[in-house]
Amino acid sequence: MKKQLFAILLLVSPALALASGGEVHLDKVHIDPTNKESLQRGARTFVNYCLSCHSAKYQRYNRLARDLGMSEDDVLENLMFTGDKTGDTMDIALSSKDAKKYFGAVPPDLTLVARVRGVDWLYTYLRTFYLDDSRPFGVNNLVFDKVGMPHVLWELQGWQKPVYETETDSEGHEHKKIVELELVEQGSQTPAEYDRTVRDLVNFLAYMAEPIKLERQALGIKVLLFLFVLFIITYLLKKEYWKDIH
Repeated sequence: MKKQLFAILLLVSPALALASGGEVHLDKVHIDPTNKESLQRGARTFVNYCLSCHSAKYQRYNRLARDLGMSEDDVLENLMFTGDKTGDTMDIALSSKDAKKYFGAVPPDLTLVARVRGVDWLYTYLRTFYLDDSRPFGVNNLVFDKVGMPHVLWELQGWQKPVYETETDSEGHEHKKIVELELVEQGSQTPAEYDRTVRDLVNFLAYMAEPIKLERQALGIKVLLFLFVLFIITYLLKKEYWKDIH
């Protein structure tokens, strides 16, 4: 009984973790898994800014070449920097021991992060880092308070600072609340360009979490059409067999 209860808690814990952050407003993002150019841009951003610390060990490079419309030479030239074979998984050289030493915790594998967190959460998270001198890396995040990760995309986005507003609760206590983030130092991209970069990255993360999604949806439509035709044939056969009785 205890083992069964423990297994149930493991299954529901991700949902509970997401529910605990339900008060945070999440911006909606519209991604397109059929846009191969967007996926290619997202893959380049991922390998350049994320893959040094975060692995994607359930994804293979040659799968990217096939699904993203790239040749293996393109993958070797633009997405691989370690001399691995294209059949290898997207792993990292950083060991768990060193990662814990440097960051205080092991950075999670990102293969399935889009399914765990959701694309809206990722889109909002990557756009809402702000300066906070109290944090070890000098930044905090609106949707992940006291985040332990540095803002790795700061060169692209620049730096934001929070704008506070004082509000009074039902007991008369005053609290400061962040109402918006103000860009105080622009990066190499304009806000619109950075939004597109993040959207492409989230699009790639969503693809990586479920590479077979488009095939599954296409197969589902075919199955439904087959069942519809089968229903018509079955109905006509039923009428033919029972016409003398009715």
